[in-house]
Amino acid sequence: MRRLRVLVLMHPDFVPPDSTDGYTARQINEWKTEYDVVSTLRAAGHDVRPLGAQEEIKPVREEIESFKPHVVFTLLEQFHNEPTYDQHVASYLELMQIPYTGCNPRGLILARGKDLSKTLVHHRRIAVPAFAVFPMRRKVKRPARLALPLIVKSLNEDGSRGISQASVVDTDEKLAERVAFVHERIGTAAIAEQYIEGRELYVGVLGNNRLRVLPVWELKFGTMGGQAIATEKVKHDPGYQERVGIVDGPAKNLGAGGTRSHSANSETHLPNTGARWIRAHRLSPLCRRHPVFH
Repeated sequence: MRRLRVLVLMHPDFVPPDSTDGYTARQINEWKTEYDVVSTLRAAGHDVRPLGAQEEIKPVREEIESFKPHVVFTLLEQFHNEPTYDQHVASYLELMQIPYTGCNPRGLILARGKDLSKTLVHHRRIAVPAFAVFPMRRKVKRPARLALPLIVKSLNEDGSRGISQASVVDTDEKLAERVAFVHERIGTAAIAEQYIEGRELYVGVLGNNRLRVLPVWELKFGTMGGQAIATEKVKHDPGYQERVGIVDGPAKNLGAGGTRSHSANSETHLPNTGARWIRAHRLSPLCRRHPVFH
């Protein structure tokens, strides 16, 4: 394998140490992704340089000019602590004419708004839950076509930010309360989607022109009570994950009544849907989507 110079961009708070020795599980969880990427690339024989960037773009340019990386591995999901700025990092790397991992700027912009994203794939005849958007400082009125129960999320944030058991609502009063929570605590518009009870399945897709669909992955909720949804605690609280038995791994029994209306061929239906979603958004070269099915 050719030895490459790889510049890994990340948040300054998550620049990992060279070793996990002496750190607690909770401390490691803060920068585990960054550590795994850097250590794995180094183990593969590449020359890897981590760089924390958040407030200034100048250090990125300086590293590109001095280190001359063959590729930039970007783990930056925000800039100026603003998630919607992630597409501008990709745009800057495009202008610098340096190869990089992750979605292109166009794909990031389209995927950032859940309403636009769902509208695009619906146009391509990919099934998505019914939804309604509730802008900031507007009265909450549920459209008659949108039946309860619903799950309420931030329109733009990801990583399950602001999602808890209270996000699933079954009355108009609870809907108004949760929309207000998103407006006030998250600071974004809210989206309420048809709540579909089922499994949490993830489909990873790699590639530019020719897509490679990875095996379907599943998040299992152990003994967690309430609705089986990927809340903020489920994704980001190691103590909670261990306490209730949150685990992930290859999805099994997808063809045995595993998915709504596609149980007979779901082994191929899910990967195909993931690839169609990527093409509908013009995403490249790496992406993950997680549809939830009956």
